[in-house]
This record gives sequence, C-alpha cells and structure tokens, in this order.
Amino acid sequence: MSSNIKFHSTAAFVRNIEVSKRFYTEVLGQKIELDFGKNVVLEGGMTLWEIWQNHIVARKMSLDLKDKFLKPRVEFCFETEDIQAVFEKLCEHKVEFIHKIYEEPWGQLTVRFLDPDRHLIEVGESLSTFINRLYKAGRTPEQVAEKTTVPVDVVKGLLKAKV
Repeated sequence: MSSNIKFHSTAAFVRNIEVSKRFYTEVLGQKIELDFGKNVVLEGGMTLWEIWQNHIVARKMSLDLKDKFLKPRVEFCFETEDIQAVFEKLCEHKVEFIHKIYEEPWGQLTVRFLDPDRHLIEVGESLSTFINRLYKAGRTPEQVAEKTTVPVDVVKGLLKAKV
C-alpha cells in the first residue's frame, strides 16, 4: 500500500450553510456537486462546512464561529473572463470589499472581498484574458512577457489561441 499523499480539496468553515450556499451559487456562480446538508462540495473541489462548535477542529483551533469578526487566514481565488461584470454583480449583492477593481503589478485586474463568514475571496482575470488585454492595449508580446513574468513563448501561444 502506497502512502503517497495528494491534495484533495479545500474546506471553508461557515456559520450558516444556507447563507453560504446562496452566496457561492448566486453571487459567485458556483455549482453544487454534492450536498450532505451541513457539508456541501462545489464543482472544482471547494467544500463549505458548517462545522459544529464542539467539533475537535473548532475546539483545538479555538474557533468561535459566532464571532463575526474572524480574520481571514487564506484566500480563495477564482478567475473570470469579464471582471467588470463580476464587479457589478458583487456591487448588486453589497459584498464587503477589501478593494475594488485593481491592477496588480503583473497586469492582472483583481477584486477582493469577504464572503458571509469573512473568508477572503479574490476574483481575477484569467491569464489568457489579461495577457490579451495588455497586448490589445498596445504592448508587444515581449513587453507583455516582461510585465507579467510569463515566458514570451507562453504569451505568444495565448495570443494565438484567442485569434
């Protein structure tokens, strides 16, 4: 028997599974793959888990799930082809923004906000989207590669894929 360990999924501890299910499906457009009541698996492997306050994880980590000011410890990252449409939808749902649309030093547009349980969420342009946006703004493939730190052959491949 092999003892190889492989990554399986990420679990976000949530206070109210119904509130979190609505947020992730309605606001972020995620699809539920499996629903076990207090534990929901989203397509892509992320799990939402309404953990019990007396569960060993909550006890050992001193998680007070009633504390609405929990500090984020991880960032959940999503990608999109249309950051503006995502931003507008987030505004409609009155999410708590960490920052609105921002251009990262490598050229990617991102937006960061908190989910109902104060997990840090990032939605950013996909690699292909921001490479093509930078190119269409007048940069050469070499300039795009320099800005993004993506190898120039990968940049050229992504530009050809969009044609």
